[in-house]
Amino acid sequence: MILSVSDRIPLAYFLTFRTYGSWLHGDARGSVTRFTNQYGTEFLPSDPDWERQDKRLMTRSPVTLDEEQRKEVDLAIRELCSLRGYLLRALNVRTNHVHTVVSANTYRPALLLNALKARATAALRRKRHWIDERSPWSDGGSKRYVWTDASLERTIDYVLNQQD
Repeated sequence: MILSVSDRIPLAYFLTFRTYGSWLHGDARGSVTRFTNQYGTEFLPSDPDWERQDKRLMTRSPVTLDEEQRKEVDLAIRELCSLRGYLLRALNVRTNHVHTVVSANTYRPALLLNALKARATAALRRKRHWIDERSPWSDGGSKRYVWTDASLERTIDYVLNQQD
């Protein structure tokens, strides 16, 4: 039986999720939509009108994590990986996004991403660092597959050393 790429489990998943309102469509950094978020696809160009429209549609202020919140998110993700037997290869919790590189025996990185976000939110609420009933995270997130040792090294380096 020959397995297709979608039937194989990669070495790791490079998962990124952002805080609510921290990167809108039309942003000067570029953006993606659910239709253009494919490996190797260029970001959509800056579009100030689209960004203004997205800002008008926001139902609350953008979320920025302070130092204590960042520590809680970090700890929560580490605990989840330990409890579930995932190998956390790299983690960097920033003020407006979280990068993780995780090896897990799953074909469904979306479930892994959702578990990370849910665990982080629960930890923030437990410590009263997040009291809003809505999630601090934007919908979705980036789910990239890491297939080779070389790309794993590059991804870990990016997460740990190339964020400032």
